[in-house]
Amino acid sequence: MARIDDSTIERAADYLWTAGRVLEQRRFAHLFGPAPDPAGVLAALDAYRAPDGGWAYGLEPDVRGPAAQPLAAGAAARVLAEAGALNGPRGTELCDWAATLTTEDGGVPAVLPSLRRYPHPPFLPIADDPPAELLSTGQIAAPLLRAGLQHPWLTGAEAFCRRAIEAIEVTHPYEVITAVGFLDAVPDRGWAAEQAARIGELVRGQQLVLLDPERPEQVRLAPGYAPGEFHLPHDYAPRPDSLARAWFTDAEVERGLDHLAARRLPDGGWPINWARWSAATENEARPGVTLSALLTLRAYEGS
Repeated sequence: MARIDDSTIERAADYLWTAGRVLEQRRFAHLFGPAPDPAGVLAALDAYRAPDGGWAYGLEPDVRGPAAQPLAAGAAARVLAEAGALNGPRGTELCDWAATLTTEDGGVPAVLPSLRRYPHPPFLPIADDPPAELLSTGQIAAPLLRAGLQHPWLTGAEAFCRRAIEAIEVTHPYEVITAVGFLDAVPDRGWAAEQAARIGELVRGQQLVLLDPERPEQVRLAPGYAPGEFHLPHDYAPRPDSLARAWFTDAEVERGLDHLAARRLPDGGWPINWARWSAATENEARPGVTLSALLTLRAYEGS
């Protein structure tokens, strides 16, 4: 039985037309509709632009307020990539904005002190002088590298991410997911394969992946993660051509995809699995989670 079919997409469409933000509705129409519409996606994304050229206003649902934040820029980069708009003026503008807050080592922080006055989750610490992080820098850099953009900021960011990935020892799922996204995009494929193999061993050795959904006790939740905030093979390898796909057996991947398909809720959408600190942000995050689930299931269909 197929994990994704016309009925799955139709049910998700009903959910998104009912509960999705304009952005996710436009993304769905572009990605799953009868005719791609990148202009509609870009028009919806522009509503989240901040005066300084970054992105804010809840584009990343857990990052609220009008002050542009790097994590929101990472979300913008993913949407721009879907619209095929990174290798041009919009990609350059993204790099120009990131360059205004880059630290001496070439990376960007996850969030800035400007977030402090606005609602934010307890699992998102705010420092007065935040250091650069792989989590934010990699999310911005990876789509840009995949698009083939050339920019001075990206050169420094790529070097920062390489150093950060080589330094990974004790880690957690979101750092690994960001690292894999970067490794899948970086031009140096030999280095990427070497680092991916090393990190895959860490993921399994540190019990950071739920290999059997019926045995959650085998997973070690990272500090600060919510109960049930598990990550399965497809979370690390959302496409079968990802370097992280080699970390798992066919049976492990199949079990994970079955679990993903089964998590669809009666309304046609998928739930979040991280800490629910606000009903509003959960409602805004679910449409994006639903699109991610659909994209993953479609990527693996027939693979």
